[in-house]
Amino acid sequence: MYFFALAIFLLTYAVIVSEKVHRTIAALIGAGLLMLSGVLTVEDAIEYIDWNTIGLLIGMMIIVGITRNTGVFEYLAVRAAKMVKGNPVKIMMALATVTAVASAFLDNVTTVLLIVPVTFAIARQLKVNPIPILVAEIIASNIGGTATLIGDPPNIMIGSSTGLGFMDFVFNLAPVIVVVHVITITLLILIYRKHLVTTPELQQGIMKMDEKEELKDISLLKQCLVVLSLTILGFVIHQYIHLESSVIALSGASLLLLLSSRHDPEQALHAVEWPVIFFFAGLFLVVGGIEKVGIIEAIARFTIDVTHGLMVPAGMLILWVSAIASAFVDNIPFVATMIPLIKDMGQLGMSGDINFLWWSLSLGACLGGNGTIIGASANVVVVGMAEKRGAPITFIGYMKVAFPAMLISIVICTVYLIFWYQFHGLGLILGTLALGVVLAVITVPLNNSLSKSAVSEKRPVKENQ
Repeated sequence: MYFFALAIFLLTYAVIVSEKVHRTIAALIGAGLLMLSGVLTVEDAIEYIDWNTIGLLIGMMIIVGITRNTGVFEYLAVRAAKMVKGNPVKIMMALATVTAVASAFLDNVTTVLLIVPVTFAIARQLKVNPIPILVAEIIASNIGGTATLIGDPPNIMIGSSTGLGFMDFVFNLAPVIVVVHVITITLLILIYRKHLVTTPELQQGIMKMDEKEELKDISLLKQCLVVLSLTILGFVIHQYIHLESSVIALSGASLLLLLSSRHDPEQALHAVEWPVIFFFAGLFLVVGGIEKVGIIEAIARFTIDVTHGLMVPAGMLILWVSAIASAFVDNIPFVATMIPLIKDMGQLGMSGDINFLWWSLSLGACLGGNGTIIGASANVVVVGMAEKRGAPITFIGYMKVAFPAMLISIVICTVYLIFWYQFHGLGLILGTLALGVVLAVITVPLNNSLSKSAVSEKRPVKENQ
């Protein structure tokens, strides 16, 4: 059974990486073979599937699926472009920042799906190459998603498996993520500034765009903002009221379905990406197979021996291995494998605060996804949309810019994690400041605009090509 479970695990991963078969099918077949062979029982399957992760994903997908119908993402993109007076370099910075902030609280794939069409419209108006802006948005989506529990699937999985809450992620990761974002965007400006040049006349065309036209349903938007605010508040306090994050997300989704009942609930449920949900379920079982036969524990013991049981060397090893691996392999299956490994390392006597390893894994896996166009789902989505619109982003062309930027971000995280380990108490102060800045960026401009808006309660859908 030992070698059979290992063979199924390696074969499943190989098929996922090759992309010859859809990753959901590969994961489900691998899980099925483990159960048919007797490596896993039905009871094992129920135990190894992380139902909290599944519930959190479904709840947030429903909330985001309803919210995207309001046009708020497109509104924010146009608003950001006008705030910088149509300057192409500043537009790249503004759209990347909008993408990062939105990705911290919502699904980053959905964020880029909505931001990219607006990006093409703005680039077309300015007659500039959209690729630099798209690259910035890809990188920003993965950076922003790293800052919170709900921003990126690896963080959802880590939080669900460890009991770490929303504010734990904010306090410990948001400070370094703000720094990484600022430095990364600065580097991209230095690289692309000569490619983002337009005329004052074309910039004036951006100023004539009316962002309010992007808002399709003000009444629904207000409902979504209320529910989203309550849901985020629930995430902030869920540790203290002893509720799982999945309960908060599903409750928020149910409330929004009730408030927006004049809309078809079936359409809202279609927003749930069921292939992703079943991919997670199958993946949990494939990893559960090698965990049950003792392979994970053996690797954990080896890692402890290599690092001599010292926390900082182990954390640095996890950070860099996660970053390099996640650049070339989907970070979701990688994190699914690492979670039981780190748990075993904690149980086998690592010296120090085991949370250090979880932050190392999160930063490495999430930021490492920026290294190549196949490193994260958001990357693949943007590349596909760009190709359809006649602006192909090549593997090598993207990697020349993104991989060095990713390495720089990991170097920053290396310094930060060592600092964190020595001066953990400062994380609370820095995290609180970071959260305050992010919330101000989101709420103040939007609330000011909504209070002045004379837009009708419901506008027809306006497509951005």
